[in-house]
Amino acid sequence: FFLKRFKSIPVVFFFFFFFSFSLFSTMSDTQMLTLVSQEGDSYQVPVDIAKMSELVKTMIDDEDDADDDAQEVPLPNVKSTVLVKVIEFAKHYKEEPMSEIDKPLKSSNMSEVVQTWYSNFVDVDQELLFELILAANYMDIKPLLDLTCATVASMIKGKTPEEIRKTFNIVNDFTPEEEAQVREENKWCEEA
Repeated sequence: FFLKRFKSIPVVFFFFFFFSFSLFSTMSDTQMLTLVSQEGDSYQVPVDIAKMSELVKTMIDDEDDADDDAQEVPLPNVKSTVLVKVIEFAKHYKEEPMSEIDKPLKSSNMSEVVQTWYSNFVDVDQELLFELILAANYMDIKPLLDLTCATVASMIKGKTPEEIRKTFNIVNDFTPEEEAQVREENKWCEEA
């Protein structure tokens, strides 16, 4: 009887150490980081999500990983409303990576280019879309930059210069003579 119990002690220790290691490993995976927006608003984000940004990755200290206090990363070029969307994108991207965007775009309909969630994500007003492009570029988040730029490209695809001007509220500052000259010089573009 004593021998049977003695043999089970190493098994108990094995399970204790195994589960302890798993618990500590899980804790380090959910280490948090604080992203601070232009307005000073703070957002707690898991480190692995935040590291999707190459900028954030270079700004955090790996040596401080053992600290209990979450590091703060200031993002002075990113507004709070935009940072919330960037974090939403990064969290979703970790769960369901976006499919590769074909170039040139096969369609001007983003739902035919990427998964539904991503096409819905960029179905926003132009101001927010351009803010997302700036944030993705500043934070160096390639998949988000690809998605937002492809969205703008889809808005241009198949449109005449006049339609593009109307879409983006661009004032034509060419005189009719200058416009005719530019069209003549770039006739090859329209033929292709």
